[in-house]
Amino acid sequence: MPRPRKNRKIDFPPKMKGFKPFGIPSCKIESIKLTFEEYESLRLVSYDMLPQDQAAEQMNVSRPTLTRIYNNALKIIAKAFVEGLAIEIDGGNYEFEQDWFRCKKCHKLIQGLDNHIKCENCLDFSLNELINLNK
Repeated sequence: MPRPRKNRKIDFPPKMKGFKPFGIPSCKIESIKLTFEEYESLRLVSYDMLPQDQAAEQMNVSRPTLTRIYNNALKIIAKAFVEGLAIEIDGGNYEFEQDWFRCKKCHKLIQGLDNHIKCENCLDFSLNELINLNK
C-alpha cells in the first residue's frame, strides 16, 4: 500500500478559477485540471523566481517532489496551449496557511472572517454567500 500524500502548504489561492482560450466558443471547449499545488509551484518557481529548494521548503515538500509537481504543471499548461483547452484550477492535496473564502456574487477573495462583516464589492453580505476554499 502506498504511503499517504502530505498536504502541500499554499500561501493563498489564485485570484481566478481558470483560463479560457480566445477564439473558441465556450460550448466547444474541453478543459484540463490544474491542481492548487501545481499552481503554487508555478507561482513560486516561475513568477516569484525562487530556487526550487526554497519553493519546496515553503510548500512543505521535498525538492524532488516539487520538481515533479512543477514539471506536471508545465505539461498541463503546454497541453492546454497546444490543444486549445481551458484550464480549471481546483483540487489536489493542499492546505492554506489561513482561511480563505470567495464571495459568490463578485468572486472576490476574502482572508478569514474576523474583520469582514461585508464584502467590499457587495452591499449585502451573509455567511451563506461565501464559498470556503479550505477543505
